[in-house]
Amino acid sequence: MSESEETKSDAILINEAQLVLAEKRTWLATLRTGIAVFALPLSVLGLLIATSRYYDVMQVLNWLIPLLVICGTLAVLGSYLIVRSIVHLHRQDRLILKLKKEHSQMAKLMD
Repeated sequence: MSESEETKSDAILINEAQLVLAEKRTWLATLRTGIAVFALPLSVLGLLIATSRYYDVMQVLNWLIPLLVICGTLAVLGSYLIVRSIVHLHRQDRLILKLKKEHSQMAKLMD
C-alpha cells in the first residue's frame, strides 16, 4: 500500500471515530434532557405535597387532574428519552471498542 493510500485510510479511520464520538455526544445531550424532563414532574409533585395542607383536594380537583396528567406524560417522555439514550450510548461504546480492536493505532489515541 502506498503512502497516499495509507494516509487516506488513516483519515477515513479518524473521520469514523469522530463521527462515532459526535453521535455519542448527541446521545449524552439526549440523556441530560431526559433527566431534566423527568425531574420536572417530580419537583411539581413535591411542591404539591408540601403545600397540600393549604388547599382542599376536592376544591381544586379540576386543576389537579390535568396537572397530574401532564406530569405523568412528562415522566413517561423523560423515561423514554433516558432509556433510548442509554441503549444508543451502549451501541456507540461497542462501535468505539470495535474501532480500537481493529486498529491498534486508534486504541493508542483513544485511551
